[in-house]
Amino acid sequence: MQYVELKNKTVFVTGAAGFIGSNLVKRLLADIDDVKVVGVDNMNDYYDVRLKETRLQELSKNSNFVFIKGDLADKSLITAIFEKYRPAVVVNLGAQAGVRYSITNPDAYIESNLVGFYNILEACRHSYDNDEKGVEHLVYASSSSVYGTNKKVPYSTADKVDNPVSLYAATKKSNELMAHAYSKLYNIPSTGLRFFTVYGPAGRPDMAYFDFTNKLLNGETIQIFNYGNCKRDFTYIDDIIEGVIRVMQGAPEKKNGEDGLPIPPYAVYNIGNNQPEKLLDFIQILQEELIRAGVLPEDYNFEAHKQLVPMQPGDVTITYADTEALEHDYGFRPSTSLRTGLRKFAQWYKDFYMSVNL
Repeated sequence: MQYVELKNKTVFVTGAAGFIGSNLVKRLLADIDDVKVVGVDNMNDYYDVRLKETRLQELSKNSNFVFIKGDLADKSLITAIFEKYRPAVVVNLGAQAGVRYSITNPDAYIESNLVGFYNILEACRHSYDNDEKGVEHLVYASSSSVYGTNKKVPYSTADKVDNPVSLYAATKKSNELMAHAYSKLYNIPSTGLRFFTVYGPAGRPDMAYFDFTNKLLNGETIQIFNYGNCKRDFTYIDDIIEGVIRVMQGAPEKKNGEDGLPIPPYAVYNIGNNQPEKLLDFIQILQEELIRAGVLPEDYNFEAHKQLVPMQPGDVTITYADTEALEHDYGFRPSTSLRTGLRKFAQWYKDFYMSVNL
């Protein structure tokens, strides 16, 4: 592994106004001396744009942060950013997320996740033109969804992942394949991170914990898929960010094989809590923490607002991360308990939606 110094460097983060992206930028600016972060985001309305604007507002107070509104699918924009700022490290978090949305809006996934990622790879490739030092490490978001309906758990990055059950999963698997090809052809050090159900304050409103909270507060019914017989490896946002920052600083080493050609400096890791939780247990903890934070009254009738329904197309029954490789190579393993994470989310929700009255 090759150590990558972040101090005094320029880091390019795509999806910088997103949930993971904004938290990463915040940590980089707080912890790394003289780092410059260039962020891009198209600020689309897949979910409440006010959340993105609030995150961005906080980041923009720091003079070492440059924000550019634009689309990853705009090749000329991405090329111009690389030419102007010459990033040493690139973290591609910009993508169209969500399994169910990929069934109704497939175009968004092809544009952002395939065309957009191709533009990033091309820009990384050309960063080495004219003997420039170029990009030292490309880190990009993959997803636990690539495991599809694999029966073997916990999911290991050594497992075959050739059976995606959603277009979203297929685009993320494609990202890994594209990165491998570019790593092989152009010796670009790249690391893919398969994230497992990321949650926390100021998260994505389409995620179950956030969506359930909104619906319960509005007196609506929450649908519990597969009759509650699902397990998820919920991973708290701070654990995800800690993992990303550690990985950014350790790039796969460039070396040649016996044929004199580059061995792809390529790696993929899981970042998950390594502890899947039953969906019904998760809902029980969520409702307890919503009451504790004062989001919902103590006498709230949860049973009247729950509906057990069949499995949704594109969903899987369990996600479970094998994080041994991450622990071995980077000395890190996510450890935030679900109750701790949901408590922080519930408190944030109350402060943001019920105190500020946006």
